[in-house]
Parts: sequence; C-alpha cells; structure tokens
Amino acid sequence: MALKIENLFVRVEGKDVLKGVGLEVKAGEVVALMGPNGSGKSSLAGAIMGFEKYLITRGSIKFDGKIINKCKIEERAKKGLALVMQNVPEIEGVSLSELIRIIKKVDVNENDLLLGNDFLKRDVNKDFSGGERKMSEMMQIMALNPKMVIFDEIDSGLDVKKMKKISLMIKNKLVKRGVGVLIITHRAEILRYLKPKIVGVMLKGKIVCMSDNWKKVWNTINQHGYEKCKNC
Repeated sequence: MALKIENLFVRVEGKDVLKGVGLEVKAGEVVALMGPNGSGKSSLAGAIMGFEKYLITRGSIKFDGKIINKCKIEERAKKGLALVMQNVPEIEGVSLSELIRIIKKVDVNENDLLLGNDFLKRDVNKDFSGGERKMSEMMQIMALNPKMVIFDEIDSGLDVKKMKKISLMIKNKLVKRGVGVLIITHRAEILRYLKPKIVGVMLKGKIVCMSDNWKKVWNTINQHGYEKCKNC
C-alpha cells in the first residue's frame, strides 16, 4: 500500500500552486513535508483528497497502485485515505462520543488519550483549546482506521509536551499498525519526535529537497532557514 505523487501540477483559480511535485509514502512509514506558509503544502494535501478547487492539470496521484485523479472525496476516503486539516470545523449538537460511535471501525480506548468522559460529552471541537482539537482529531482518526493519513500542521499551536504526545500517538497507534503517514508542517521541531524516513522541503510549489537524513534537514532549517535547503 502506497501513496505516490508523480509530476503533479495543480491550479487554483487560474494560478499554478503545484509545479511538478513528486512524493511517495509507503505503508507503515512517516514522510515529512516542510516549507514556509504559502509554499503549497496544504494545496498538495487538498489535491490528494480531491477537493474541487484544486485542478490537476498534469501528473498523477496513485493510491494502492491505481490513479485516483478523478475520484471524488468520498471514494478516496473509502479507499483508506484520510486528512486531518489544520483548522478543523466545530460540529454543534454532536458530541465527540456520538461522532466516534458513528465512524468507529475499530475500538478506541479513550484512556490512551487521557481525555475523560466529560471531554467526550462535549460538542465536537466546540470551545476546544488547540491541544484539545488535536486530541479530538487523533481519536477520530484512530477510530476511522485508515490506511494512509495526511496531517496538515498537526503541531500548530502545540507546546513541546503536547507535540511529543501527539507524535508518540502517531507512531504507536498508526505507524505500528502499518498506516502510512504524511506530516505537513513548517516547524522543524516535530522531526525530533517522529524521526521520519524521508523529509521533503517545498518552496513556491516545488519540492526542492528530499533527504533521508532528518537531522541534517532539521539543523539546516534551524540554522539557515528554508532557502538553504535548495543547495542540499
């Protein structure tokens, strides 16, 4: 099982936002895609999931060996693709426990998340803190039991303690079960906890660097910024 992006060009409202992107995520491995805001990372996530505004003009998205360029969002979800967005919606009138009951494909132990029953009774994401929203999304993803998950800025707004906890959950509850994970972020710190197999750096709609040495990428970004990655 693999997600493979080949020479992908994507346009939004007449503007080219992805320009020849290539990337592969295999089952049971973590791949990180980094870059500053506006570099095209979230556009790639949207194109992979099939959001209508992302028009593929060239290239392909393959999942489990089959091209899914023309598949609807619900078809991609049924195949096992899942996306955790940076800004998740509030669902008023639906408790988190009720949502989990509806989508549950595998048993989820809420004790693993240390949320408690009071948290589960609250409406989904309603008045949740940033950390609570991330925990809520993790619980939903675990219950959904996908084959491949894209996390768009899962570390956004988290302190180091919560970032470490989320990272451990991704490794222990997803990767160890054979789920492929694509982490999209602009914060190099999360690499220390996830230790991805491959790290890519995106600038202006292109992946300018691919490395199997996450420490080198982490140090380069921290010391010199993203532009230095062009010369890796």
